[in-house]
Amino acid sequence: MNQLKPEKLHIQWGDETSLYTPAIGRKYTLTHSDATGDLYLHIGRAFAVERLSKMRDEVLAEWKTVKQTLILFVYVYVGNANISQEASQQRKKMFEKELPLALEAIRYGDRQFFQTYPSLDFSPILVHFTSEYPHLNITESYGSPYMYK
Repeated sequence: MNQLKPEKLHIQWGDETSLYTPAIGRKYTLTHSDATGDLYLHIGRAFAVERLSKMRDEVLAEWKTVKQTLILFVYVYVGNANISQEASQQRKKMFEKELPLALEAIRYGDRQFFQTYPSLDFSPILVHFTSEYPHLNITESYGSPYMYK
């Protein structure tokens, strides 16, 4: 796993979003540059869809309430029928390898929010791997944000 380099993380705030905006509805869009290794985190009330690339290698996350529990739901796109099962499996493995860094970037990038609401550090993180192949279209637990400090 790569370790986060804070100087390579660039944060952009969406409209109506602040360091202290309540969690429900808070969304994260994390993209990167292969050329520079820089990470770009958008924090807002909507996903930054204009930042999505043809490669679909971004990480999307949002806070949702399920049975009175705040959960950080993360979404990554593994593939569809236009991508072979083998290529989709490789994409899933790539995401599994890079997700700890992505979660660290989200946690670090929004650290003041977590300082304001420290209980969120212990909320569950659920990652959904989106695919048209049923065995790859799954949701897995990735612990809690405090693990990615």
